[in-house]
Amino acid sequence: MNINFSKYADGLVPAIVQDAISQKVLMLGFMNEAAVAKTKELQKVTFFSRTKNRLWTKGEESGNFLYVKDIAVDCDNDTLLIKAIPHGPVCHTGADTCWNETNSSADFLTHLEQVIAGRKNNPSDASYTSSLFVKGINKVAQKVGEEAVELVIEAKDNNEDLFLGEAADLLFHYLILLQAKNYTLKDVIAVLEKRHKK
Repeated sequence: MNINFSKYADGLVPAIVQDAISQKVLMLGFMNEAAVAKTKELQKVTFFSRTKNRLWTKGEESGNFLYVKDIAVDCDNDTLLIKAIPHGPVCHTGADTCWNETNSSADFLTHLEQVIAGRKNNPSDASYTSSLFVKGINKVAQKVGEEAVELVIEAKDNNEDLFLGEAADLLFHYLILLQAKNYTLKDVIAVLEKRHKK
């Protein structure tokens, strides 16, 4: 990666941070060579703070780190795009982004749907999801039924971890069933929206 740090007098280049899953722009900071090196070393976004006059790892005080997934430089080699996974709110105000936008975890479901579609269209012997598609619609539907029953059983108890685990299992297998039937959550949401208007 060839970054032109000499273009600006202070040796800093803008670094745009984007959510690696939702693609939402989270914040803007500045990096010098040392900040880029530290970011790569820690795999956590680290800026050069102009107010503190030192390297500053985002989240070093709050614990709301930005875990790096990818770093790219633009066509002029003077601006960085960092794709990251945020751990908690990004802005010091407590907002999801520095523009006070919501960065919904529902966006992760879209990402998960894409992963599931990939397992369907490019099967792998090592993939549990691919193995369900190979076994056919009956097996996929059966797994959804099994997970639904297990969730109902856990709902009657007070073990939060087991309940949420079964809820996640049901949602995951439901997404597989939708994909097996060539549908997505958008199709289901469209039905819900139509019903809601009535």
